Amino acid sequence: AVSHSTCQTNSSRRLPGAYVLTCCGKTVWNLVGRVCVLIIMADGSGHTAEGEDAPLLDTLDIIVLTVALAAVIYYLVQKFSGEATDERPSSTIVTTAERLDDSGLAGKMKRANKKLVVFFGSQTGTAEEYASRLVVEAKSYGLRAMTADIQDYDGMELCDLHETMDDALAVFLMATYGEGDPTDNAQEFFDLLTTCDDTGEMELNGLRFAVFGLGNRTYEHFNSVGRFVDKMLAKFGGKRVVELGEGDDDQDIEEDFAQWREKFWAQVCDLYNIDPDSVDIDSQRQYDLKTFDVVPKKVFVGEPAMAGTFKVQKRPFTQKNPYMAPITVKRELFNDTDRSCMHLEIDIKGSGIRYTTGDHVAIYPRNTSHTVDTIGERCKVDLDQVISLKAIDPDEKKRSPFPCPCTYRTALTFYVDIVSPPKLHVVRELAQHTENEKEKEFLLHITSKEGKREYNQWVVQDGRTLVQILEQLPSVNPPLDVLLEMLPRLQPRYYSISSSPKENPESIHVTAAIVRYTTPLGVVVNGVCTSYLQAETTTAAPIFVRSSTFRLPAKHTTPVIMIGPGTGIAPFRGFLQERNYAREKGVDIGETLLFFGCQNRAKHFLYESELQEYQSSGTISELHLAFSRDQAEKVYVQHKLLDAGEMVWKLLKEKRGHLYVCGDAKHMARDVSHALTKIAVQYGDMTEQNAVNWFKHLRQCRRYCEDVWS
Repeated sequence: AVSHSTCQTNSSRRLPGAYVLTCCGKTVWNLVGRVCVLIIMADGSGHTAEGEDAPLLDTLDIIVLTVALAAVIYYLVQKFSGEATDERPSSTIVTTAERLDDSGLAGKMKRANKKLVVFFGSQTGTAEEYASRLVVEAKSYGLRAMTADIQDYDGMELCDLHETMDDALAVFLMATYGEGDPTDNAQEFFDLLTTCDDTGEMELNGLRFAVFGLGNRTYEHFNSVGRFVDKMLAKFGGKRVVELGEGDDDQDIEEDFAQWREKFWAQVCDLYNIDPDSVDIDSQRQYDLKTFDVVPKKVFVGEPAMAGTFKVQKRPFTQKNPYMAPITVKRELFNDTDRSCMHLEIDIKGSGIRYTTGDHVAIYPRNTSHTVDTIGERCKVDLDQVISLKAIDPDEKKRSPFPCPCTYRTALTFYVDIVSPPKLHVVRELAQHTENEKEKEFLLHITSKEGKREYNQWVVQDGRTLVQILEQLPSVNPPLDVLLEMLPRLQPRYYSISSSPKENPESIHVTAAIVRYTTPLGVVVNGVCTSYLQAETTTAAPIFVRSSTFRLPAKHTTPVIMIGPGTGIAPFRGFLQERNYAREKGVDIGETLLFFGCQNRAKHFLYESELQEYQSSGTISELHLAFSRDQAEKVYVQHKLLDAGEMVWKLLKEKRGHLYVCGDAKHMARDVSHALTKIAVQYGDMTEQNAVNWFKHLRQCRRYCEDVWS
């Protein structure tokens, strides 16, 4: 683990003697102080000053403790004072010789003769998937490479790479998450770079690097993490081999990655004197298939990391050890035959799970048995056969693409995404297992540079799934283990918690719109997670809680403005429960404005009776409603915001209120931002640019918070 304050690891670096002496000295003098207090409390007879009968310390005890403490102090001074005055460099960064061993990054790469290391900072698995693809492609170029979860390595080891291996290349695939934040697994590395930017203690000495950022342009801080990492690595003396690549998930991140990858490999060929014309990027396996005649003792049945944890539940419950939570309440919130939205209540009693208003709950979904059976029949395998996929490379840290051993059925149900349109590299792999030449030529064409448009139309726009491709092209017969290796991992789905622990300490509420749509091919598609939750047979689901920065102000009297159309109301229901709880306890609460919108009041007004009750009781000061389809001209929350502009400005400017937005990032959040700018111009006598800057300042101060999705 990286120490954020000193840029050093806990395991491989020695702390300066003066620092240790200071820490130990504090501990010793605390003990001395406690003894002195005991001496003062005791009178000459060994009884307490209050005259209690029980002896506290006698004279012999005091003498023994004093001598022991004196000996400890003498030992520590003798041990560390010499080190503190040693002529070693004062920097907390130690030499490569002290830091480098076979277990370190540089040692591991040198021992295995690997030139490339591909780090990933991933929240939903895309960056990790891209990292694996680069490592596979490296084999085609005659290069040995390894993937690396960035949280598993000390970032300071980068300083050793170029010194130990002058031909090493470090690649960073960095996703930006939330409001410009690093992913969970990249947080420590991000903090290390930030700290070393101040201290100057990271020296990369010409280390060659490349960065590809993964983001979404609908968010304000597009690819901020990738840009930051690229900037810092260059600042610390790294040598950039290819310009920063930026993927936009709102458009076509696959195409963005393909274009950057093409430039990247061109530079790699120059660096390592590889003839690009001699390279044939063919199918390269990372994992070997093993089948079991005798079922092993430990077989995964859907657990994300540890076998048996679904049957024997042990705290703490995390992403790798989710809680199998009972679902105690399911009720429909819409009055609509065409659309559905469910209110769920998840029981966490006795689990030890704690949450805060504004947090997210993650739910692990599963694929339908019908889709799983269809793939099994098409691939002609026994779905109950126990298998294991193990890394061919003995130095590969990721030993399996998903938890193994398990059955084919378990892998298809819990571990891989089989309903999303397959990525380009998966379709290209299907071509390698196609018998009919015409079908093979078609697949090879749409996965070529010339066929990008056809791929985008035939696969992406038409929404073709793996099953539909296999049905339409009968001569495509890929081995199921090949598909399992190629398909991306099925990821947990995150929902804003729509309850407060003040009112519901043993229950987590979820407000989930049921995903159901029809593709251009006329195929009805159901959302993987919401259809799983909606099923009558689903009485429990594996969950964990993820902390959020979407928080109410610390003071109850601070005004809050909440803007949440549709299921964007979810966290605000929790906010209202929290404020209502405080109000009922006699605590004064500030002005509370809610802007809610939906299509039709009669069909889609979520939690109508609750909101009206909060308004009647005074928990909600003003309730502004926008029903877009109830009149000829569509009305949205941003219009209602403009109507209440004077009050909004007063609460934000004069009373230092907090503003919250939850819902669609691509349209609603952007329209709300434009409306707020207009309000500042009209009521704050600002120019448009000054208004934009003022709200940017509010964001930085955490007074303008967003929980949005695209």
